[in-house]
Amino acid sequence: MSLNLNDKKAVVAEVSAQVATAQTIVVAEYRGIQVGHLTQLRAKARAQGVYLRVLKNTLARRSVEGTQFASLADSMTGPLIYSISADAVAAAKVIADFAKTNDKLVITAGNYAGKSLDKAAVVALASIPSREVLISQLLGVMLAPVSGFARGLAALAAKKGEGAAPAEAAVEEAPAAA
Repeated sequence: MSLNLNDKKAVVAEVSAQVATAQTIVVAEYRGIQVGHLTQLRAKARAQGVYLRVLKNTLARRSVEGTQFASLADSMTGPLIYSISADAVAAAKVIADFAKTNDKLVITAGNYAGKSLDKAAVVALASIPSREVLISQLLGVMLAPVSGFARGLAALAAKKGEGAAPAEAAVEEAPAAA
């Protein structure tokens, strides 16, 4: 079904709004994938906050024109699905995880913060932990000295408590023996 001019302008405006807030765009060829599998991919993308859409390449080129993602226009050939996210890793992670289980989804290119990415770079970007995981790892590193100090104090208190307990027991036994 072809779109009229107003529909095309609406699609370009919608995608341009997503591109304006995006950090990462990943492009993959989806030729031969069953509709049910694409539906699963869309559900995963929605859960991760990733904008996922099959677009006409000319409309996608117009959407990225004049943005940091303009270099991606050269890679826009064939039946492509576009994964766009404001999170630096989410778009790559959704596509790469799905590509592991479905060999018909072929990652063709990507762009992170204005830098063009090939398939290997997209997969490498997808292997980076999510923002939440990185924050929890950072907090763990920051809390390690404090928790180590607290464990040391607890061990010292326990050691002093063990040394005091036999002395108190000997004092209590002495009057009972007399």
